[in-house]
Amino acid sequence: MSHFRPKYVTFDCHGTLINFQMADAARDHFGHLLDEPRMVEFIRNFQAYRLDEVLRDWKPYSEVVYKALERTCKRNNVSFRLEQAEEIYNRVPTWGPHADVPEGLAKLARHIPLVILTNSMNAQIPKNVAKLGAPFHAVLTAEDAGAYKPHLQAFEYMFDTLGCGPEDITHVSSSFRHDLMSAYDIGIKSKVWVNRGHEPANPFYEYSEIPDITRLPAVFGL
Repeated sequence: MSHFRPKYVTFDCHGTLINFQMADAARDHFGHLLDEPRMVEFIRNFQAYRLDEVLRDWKPYSEVVYKALERTCKRNNVSFRLEQAEEIYNRVPTWGPHADVPEGLAKLARHIPLVILTNSMNAQIPKNVAKLGAPFHAVLTAEDAGAYKPHLQAFEYMFDTLGCGPEDITHVSSSFRHDLMSAYDIGIKSKVWVNRGHEPANPFYEYSEIPDITRLPAVFGL
């Protein structure tokens, strides 16, 4: 059986590699104010507004969190304070990987260069990457790209920086809305969906599915 061997394997970071705990952070601040059904709705709104904010012109991620949380509080009729958004934002660099990540990445890195394309700030991401347990050829941020995923500009920045095209990479993510839909649109044929339960399957976007990163090397016959 033949396996595609890309020049680079590129990754979404938060949610795919890093255990993204924004919902837990929201619960810590607002769980005492809302019953469970309303808290679930609050978390869903917070996620939706973060996506909506990154679809606008680029701004620092602290402002993305601030505006998304402010809009969520307004929609759910709870008070909003700036320090809540600041505390949630400051948690992001403290989060570590999903348990399956270091082993799979370390094995893959021995054979193919790894790249991160992240909706993150330059000051945030090094602490997250240091916890992943594998070397990376490049870590590319929304701050440097001047655009957050799912904007195609983020992917174009990655191609320009790496000196390659969509035919040269495999892109790995747990999110269709932030990554795999845009990867499809920009012509990346080799895509891997890590099914972490964030979103339902959508076979239209032509990907290989794995349950966790320990299974990723096998996608390339390793």
